[in-house]
Amino acid sequence: MSSGTEMNAESSKWLDAHYDPVANLYTFSSCIDLADLNGDGENRLVIGDLGTGSSNMKLKVYRGTALMNESTLLDLPTGLVSFLMDLHEPRIPAIAVASGPFIYVYKNLRPYFKFTLPSLEINALEQDVWQQAREGQIDPLALKELLEGIRDTADVPLSVRSLRYLGLETQDMEEFVSLHKQQPIRRQTVITCIGTLKKSSADEDGVSCLVIGTESNDVYILDPEAFTILSKLSLPSAPTMMDVTGQFDVEFRITVACRNGNIYILRRESSKPKYCIELSSHPVGLVRVGKNVVVGCAEERLYGFTQKGKKLWTAQLPAPITTMATMDLPTRGFQAVLVGLANCEVHLYRDKNLVSTIKSPDVVTGLRFGRYGREDGALVMTTKGGGLAVKILKRTAAFDERDAAPGPPPAQSVRLNVPKKTKLYVDQTLREREHGTAMHRAFQMDLSRVRLAAAQAYVRALEASLTPMSANPAAPLKLNAVVQGLGPAFKLTLNVQNTAASRPILNLTVSFLYDGGLYSMRTPYFRIPLLVPGLVYPFETLVECTSDKGISDVIKVFVLHDGKTAPLLTAHINMPVSEGLALE
Repeated sequence: MSSGTEMNAESSKWLDAHYDPVANLYTFSSCIDLADLNGDGENRLVIGDLGTGSSNMKLKVYRGTALMNESTLLDLPTGLVSFLMDLHEPRIPAIAVASGPFIYVYKNLRPYFKFTLPSLEINALEQDVWQQAREGQIDPLALKELLEGIRDTADVPLSVRSLRYLGLETQDMEEFVSLHKQQPIRRQTVITCIGTLKKSSADEDGVSCLVIGTESNDVYILDPEAFTILSKLSLPSAPTMMDVTGQFDVEFRITVACRNGNIYILRRESSKPKYCIELSSHPVGLVRVGKNVVVGCAEERLYGFTQKGKKLWTAQLPAPITTMATMDLPTRGFQAVLVGLANCEVHLYRDKNLVSTIKSPDVVTGLRFGRYGREDGALVMTTKGGGLAVKILKRTAAFDERDAAPGPPPAQSVRLNVPKKTKLYVDQTLREREHGTAMHRAFQMDLSRVRLAAAQAYVRALEASLTPMSANPAAPLKLNAVVQGLGPAFKLTLNVQNTAASRPILNLTVSFLYDGGLYSMRTPYFRIPLLVPGLVYPFETLVECTSDKGISDVIKVFVLHDGKTAPLLTAHINMPVSEGLALE
């Protein structure tokens, strides 16, 4: 009964406006937008259709449930945005479609402008090799060997032409060289993501610049009218997703998810990233909600970060993420994140709280929330099987605290009954204000004395070799030395103990370092057998004093692993003064 009630409550918030399971639309959230293309106050749905992946790529425009217009695209679209490029009336937005190294701009649903990314630097050695091939100085096999050597050693990557040539069979090389040797070499990058940035005004009808991320680890900001490069920003890795906020002439932030699994934040005053967010797995979704950044990761988790990269919260998801989008309702002051999951559900999160769940007949691959037609709360979804679904948020729908996941207990918001300030507290506060400098000096003096006493005690412990212990966690040992006898012969006993909880220690040796003019030892080096945890193992040796000067010295003990030079444990043994001489 409870699950049925929850399903009814979720379905009561959304109206099923349209569902076409055979719409033959294959796209992602980055290629979906809603825009008023005719200036009549009625938004259209603009979709960059990927087709089969190699053919039938199209730009499709829907009005309501009907296909209004479609244009053929020459290559796969990687992103699609609508933007106002001038102040001319009527204020009709243009459509920019990123495809390969080009941006195709459509105005009034007709081709208007084509922008090409600037060419990259070409390897000078590669140019020389192709020049020799053009002049007939080298044959196709020699050309391949030279290009392979350049590819393995040069800092500048090879062009697409050379890479294609290296992948050819031997019989096809001569034809390829004769076909392309007269053409100039070009090395072109491609666009990976696209966004818009307001130029000088934050108004909804303000002119916007295009922001594009490229495979060459660069981000370009383009002028909306002349389509010249206003700014170039560099990244450590190729960008895959981006979110842009602010104005180009004032201040802006570009949050970029890169292929190396990190999130970088670019700002106006620097061409390099200002902040970096390191994630535990690769990001698969990136949206901005207010001043916070929400990132979906491949490990089925949702993270919230501040603009400076501080993690705020984490939410565990029931299935892998397929797509993400922002849900913004300015009229209600409501902002949330839509998350499409592989279990045919769309979850709506406000911060880390799940406030709504939408069931879908297929896996959702594209999401866009906004004004569609004359409805402000429309949710457009495309599915893995090529379907198109449109849902409308009811005007009576409410996302209140009852829908949220359990959070902190209500008692946490109750104010504590803090007692009033006593006269003693006030007097102490006044004393600290008046004598703050003197109190601080006294505190520093006492602290210095404590540090001095600790250092002196540490030195005394070192000199006396009191309970030497190993600081190496790989071999936790305890060593105690006992000297017996009046001289000139002494009996030296070493008590070695393994202080580990359950792990034995193997392959240890003991070595002594002493003055050969004062002492002689019967066994200056011996091996230690396996040490069982908790047991004390005594090892004995004889030391003879060979000097008649009545002086003593320190004998150093080293415990080492076999074949290692760095000791695991050292100890100093203060030998007593001998009361006799060794007999010859």
